[in-house]
Amino acid sequence: MLKRKMYDKLLAWKQQRHDENIKKCLLVKGARQVGKSFIIREFGKNEYAAFVCIDFFRQPALKSIFDGDLTPEEILKRMTANIRDFSLVPGNTLIFLDEIQRCGNARTAIKFLAEDMRFDVISSGSLMGLTYGEDDDDDVEVPESIPVGYESQITMYSLDFEEFLWAYGYDDKAINILRSYYETGETIPEVIHNKYESLFREFMVVGGMPEAVADFAEHKDFNRVAQIQNDILAEYRDDIAKHAKGKEKQLVRMCYDAVPKQLAKELKKFQYSTVEKGKTRRKYGGSVQWLKDSEIVNACYNIHEPYLPLMANANEDQFKLYVNDTGLLCCMYGFETKLAILNDTIKGNARGGIYENIISECLIKQGYTLYYFKPDNDHEIEFLIEKNGEVIPIEVKAGNNPTVSLNNFISDFKPSVAYKLIGGRNGQSGVKSTLPHYFVMFI
Repeated sequence: MLKRKMYDKLLAWKQQRHDENIKKCLLVKGARQVGKSFIIREFGKNEYAAFVCIDFFRQPALKSIFDGDLTPEEILKRMTANIRDFSLVPGNTLIFLDEIQRCGNARTAIKFLAEDMRFDVISSGSLMGLTYGEDDDDDVEVPESIPVGYESQITMYSLDFEEFLWAYGYDDKAINILRSYYETGETIPEVIHNKYESLFREFMVVGGMPEAVADFAEHKDFNRVAQIQNDILAEYRDDIAKHAKGKEKQLVRMCYDAVPKQLAKELKKFQYSTVEKGKTRRKYGGSVQWLKDSEIVNACYNIHEPYLPLMANANEDQFKLYVNDTGLLCCMYGFETKLAILNDTIKGNARGGIYENIISECLIKQGYTLYYFKPDNDHEIEFLIEKNGEVIPIEVKAGNNPTVSLNNFISDFKPSVAYKLIGGRNGQSGVKSTLPHYFVMFI
């Protein structure tokens, strides 16, 4: 079983709910195939005396449990009638409602179940970020009432680099040694740097999808990984065909396929005209929003001034899109590109775009919202994040080129720290901290 940080987050939620008598259920969101159902099932089996999973995709007949009166007593009574060997251990029972988007009454019932402290409820589902009514799947049911105030939400992603290292057998001691070079600023020895830089490139190609990581950890076979990734991409495209509405089906697919092309050109913002020549947001804006809501791409917005709060200064019409898992992006590019990444021989604009994608992915997985700053046509800061009450700039270099844009930002806006992420080792010059790419997991 892969070690996942989400497990500790689920433990923390359970502890807080019981210690503070918080009357909320938990909704775990995220793109398909990131491991949501698996980790919740393991959590339920390991951490509760009683666990029941209702999967509305595999067990559609169980939707009848939520027909009629939605009081906890009536729901529990119907569970005992429909689920063999169901038993409730008061204060130590987890009910997992999987693919909850297929049962509108179950989503409505959350606000009643949340108040009953005899059991905890976690729900999850596919494409939960889509607005109800914007999903063309006939099996998706609109709830009569959204459980506002009775539901905490958390997003799960594919494995981050630290989880990837755990899968490879690196323990916390090894990672803490690596962390010490980040915290002290001591230059990392070249032999250690070369090892982790190579591992980071493998992470870029294998990605973080649990099935791909687990298979690669066992077999060390990039071709097997490619087949798994192609299957996931096929599922994503099937989702677009099934869930996007009407004419959006083709438009969403075209926008999704345009993302790797735009990254390979290292365009300064998403350009609708590269999806279809001469077209604008008017035609494709809804399709791009669908991709964002489905969480199979990550968005990074341009800001007109680098001041808090960044969201207030963001230009929603100027953004970049990144693929949610860089392994999937590399799979889209094909065998030769993956080989060039592994050998560190990739050149041209695609090199910069791929490294931007992996850094965006790592930052998103650490909980940051992404912005970029382009004050003129000649300068750009790839990422701005909010940390410790200020705006922190991050410039990404595939190699170790000069950082004119970052130097100008430091001079103009006086941040307490600025990061330059490179393919080399760490160093410090004033407030500018130069870090190897893999140190992004510590930012």
